[in-house]
Amino acid sequence: MQIKLTSVGKRFNYEWIFRNLSYEFVTGKAYAVLGHNGSGKSTLLSILSGFQLASEGTIAYSQNGQEIPVEQLYRSLSIAAPYQDLLDELTLEEMIQFHTRFKPLRGISAAQLPDLLQLPTARHKLVRDFSSGMRQRLKLGLAIYSDTPLLLLDEPTTNLDQAGVAWYLEHLEKNRANRLVVIGSNVPHEYSFCDEQLPINQFHYKGSARKG
Repeated sequence: MQIKLTSVGKRFNYEWIFRNLSYEFVTGKAYAVLGHNGSGKSTLLSILSGFQLASEGTIAYSQNGQEIPVEQLYRSLSIAAPYQDLLDELTLEEMIQFHTRFKPLRGISAAQLPDLLQLPTARHKLVRDFSSGMRQRLKLGLAIYSDTPLLLLDEPTTNLDQAGVAWYLEHLEKNRANRLVVIGSNVPHEYSFCDEQLPINQFHYKGSARKG
């Protein structure tokens, strides 16, 4: 998987969040998009995922030399983010079964995932009754164990305690080979292992898009 950004910018109304961002992401590396809250990290990850469009510039996706149209990108990515919803009316097992209808898992069966999430006794528990930490582990587990070449993680240890952080680091390390991993963060333990860092504030634009 390769993602090439050329002079990418994003604005809301007349205010630019970032501008003139040219960068290349490639398989086999983990990248950290860094910046304070509100700096544009989540916006950039949302653009990389195809959920939002850039206001200017171009983004090209390819895999094994073949171009991937942005409308087909969802087949190649998995994501965990604070703004991501779970299906609260499903049990843990039902949520996993639903997810795997669209995204197969990497080297494990759906039946094995609750144990890997350290939630073996919650198999028949409704997701709406999960604690915030359990919900975050479920989001991360579904993303990390999905068999996708692109993995996007936004603030991955939100709501996790120390044991949960250790779980995240262990399972991500086991599943990052031959993938392109991008992490949006301002917490060092979330991205200390990354190969490259992209401080989003370097592309902040001082000014307005308003004409005249």
